[in-house]
Amino acid sequence: MKVAIIDYGVGNLRSVEKAFAATGCEAIVSGDERELRVAERLVLPGVGAFGACMKALTERGFDRLVYERAREGTPLLGVCVGMQLLFEESDEFGSTRGLGLLKGRVRKFSNALVVPQVGWNRIHQTRPHALFEGVADGAFCYFVHSFYCEPRDETVIAGETEYGGRYASVVAEKNICGVQFHPEKSQAVGLRMLKNFETRINTDFYSDQR
Repeated sequence: MKVAIIDYGVGNLRSVEKAFAATGCEAIVSGDERELRVAERLVLPGVGAFGACMKALTERGFDRLVYERAREGTPLLGVCVGMQLLFEESDEFGSTRGLGLLKGRVRKFSNALVVPQVGWNRIHQTRPHALFEGVADGAFCYFVHSFYCEPRDETVIAGETEYGGRYASVVAEKNICGVQFHPEKSQAVGLRMLKNFETRINTDFYSDQR
C-alpha cells in the first residue's frame, strides 16, 4: 500500500482518494491503525474548524500515530486544515494545540478581508521543491479557508499566496509537507502535486535546494 488517507471522521476523503487514483497512485482511505502504521505515505486531510479536527484526531489516537510516523521519516502531506494541524497551535476559538511537527501558529485573516477566502489563487514558489516538479510558478489552485499558517522558521515556506498580504500556502521540511489549497479541486496542478508527493518525497528526503 503506497498512500493512506487518514480517516478520522473529517474531510472530503473520497475526493482526495479519487484524485490520487487519477494520477495512477494506489491510495486508500483508512481509519485502521494497523494499516496507517504500515503505509508508505500518509495524507492528513481536514476541513472546518481546527479545534474540531484536532479533537477528532486525538480521540482516535491518531495524533500520536501521525507524530510518531512523521518523526520516523514517513512522508506526510497535510491538506487544507490538515496543513494547519502540522503546526504548534491555532488562534481559532481561543488557542488550540496542534501536532507541533512544524514550529509556528495558525492565525485568522484580517477582518478587512472577505473570509473565508474561496476560489482560485496563485502559488508563488519561494524556493525549488520536489512538490513543484512540472508545476509553473504562479499556477492557480483552489482555496477555501479563513485562517493561515505563520511558520516561525521561514525556511519551511515553499510557496506563498497573496490575500491581503503574502502567507504560506505550501510548506515543507524534510519528509513533512503541507498545502493550504485543495489539490483534489485544483485540476491538473493539484493532481501533479499529489503525484509528486507519491513519487518524489522519500523517507530520506530533505527539503532540498534551499
